Amino acid sequence: MNTTVTIIGAGIAGLTTAIALQNIGISTTIFESSPSIKPVGAGLGIAHNALMALKKIGLEKEIVELGKPIHAFSILDQKGKLITKSQFDKLNQSSIAIHRASLQDALLAKIDPKTIHLGKSLTNLVHTSSGLQLTFDDQTTVQTDYLIAAEGIHSTIRKIVLPTSLPRYAGYTCWRGLVDCSDSDNWESSETWGKNGRFGIVPLPNRKVYWFACVNASQADTRFKKYTSQDLLRIFKDYHQPIPELISKTQQENLIHNDIIDLEPIQQFAFGRIVLLGDAAHATTPNMAQGACQAIEDAIVLANCMQKELHYEKAFKDFEQQRLTRTRWITESSWNIGKIAQLENNLGIALRNSLMRILPSSIQEKQTKKLMDVKF
Repeated sequence: MNTTVTIIGAGIAGLTTAIALQNIGISTTIFESSPSIKPVGAGLGIAHNALMALKKIGLEKEIVELGKPIHAFSILDQKGKLITKSQFDKLNQSSIAIHRASLQDALLAKIDPKTIHLGKSLTNLVHTSSGLQLTFDDQTTVQTDYLIAAEGIHSTIRKIVLPTSLPRYAGYTCWRGLVDCSDSDNWESSETWGKNGRFGIVPLPNRKVYWFACVNASQADTRFKKYTSQDLLRIFKDYHQPIPELISKTQQENLIHNDIIDLEPIQQFAFGRIVLLGDAAHATTPNMAQGACQAIEDAIVLANCMQKELHYEKAFKDFEQQRLTRTRWITESSWNIGKIAQLENNLGIALRNSLMRILPSSIQEKQTKKLMDVKF
């Protein structure tokens, strides 16, 4: 009898994992709670480490062609003066910016649509003598030998195996926008750190620009859910161009809002026949642009473990041991960067900017290499 492997979640983590396992001869079935897979979200970064992971499953070139190269990344102050700059080309570390929908479509194209079941929200699971029984909100049940939880930060499976592990609020809320800009080919990726909040700019292919704005706020503040571009313009009107211009050009239907949350690092990803990966295991704030990247890394590492170890419960534990330290470091580093970036005190901002400007480039390069240089 064939061993059955089920993936819950058809996001980047679940789809990449399905492809990685498919490439080594392991078939999977994916269950996704959404009734359809739509082009949601905006832009995201695929850093060098994730591109190297995608190379392992033969997708690097295809994904690179769909994205826009990120040659450098600058942090600016409110007036547009440079605080620090990372030159990825100098370090021979390629990165790209891509629309989430483009990445999602490229992954979906590699998977047999018959193996993806939509509108199936998991409500419960129980251990049986032969494996696991999954129950969905439509009252259907499925038997499986092994279960991969890739359904994001609000993972139902994590809530079952680790009921005390809950998302934590980072202290700031965020808007994301997408704008057509004819001159965006001349722009580079950047963040502006100012007293009223933080503003990021990421040029995408086809002369589109993805931007995000983070403002310190109480959690679930209902006022911000109703904010329009004009409301944001009042916050960022004194920031350097093209920030006010980008906000002004953003149509309301292209504005996405949500509080920034992550998952406080947990000590365990493997639970017998169950393994957590991606945001279900180690959701991070977006300050290092590593959320999707770590999900992609997970997929490759898990497939490597399952190829080497045919007893998948042992393979899941091997995966856990390989991923715990790295994902914890990224989650905690990203959390700390967010706290520093969101400073509002004038003295603190001045001190932060001055220290960052005199920080030796060798220190920054060392941290970048630690993040990017991953062996699979």
